[in-house]
Amino acid sequence: MRNSELEFFTEMLKTRKVQIEKNIAGVEKELLELNGLELNDEGDHASVSNDNMREVAIGQQQELELLEIEVALGKIKDKVFGICEMCEEDIAMQRLKVKPHAKYCIDCREIVEKQQ
Repeated sequence: MRNSELEFFTEMLKTRKVQIEKNIAGVEKELLELNGLELNDEGDHASVSNDNMREVAIGQQQELELLEIEVALGKIKDKVFGICEMCEEDIAMQRLKVKPHAKYCIDCREIVEKQQ
């Protein structure tokens, strides 16, 4: 991969990383606010519980993506970015533009998803 492409993906990943870090901070703030509410009845408890579960799920997904971004940035540094972890072939540029932290090419991703 050319240096200009690596710079493009580095910037894309860093921008997304900052956005996710802000999102995670917002989720944590939201959870603190939900936990600090004075609840008057069972309906309030159910609503807050539901909101808590949703916020936790969002936070977990964002943290997972953040880890994947860190791995991708490490791959750029190590000059192995854009290579499928399963078949070791190049990941298509179109896929990387949509998901720059992709670990697998399209074919291998489908295999992994079927195994899960």
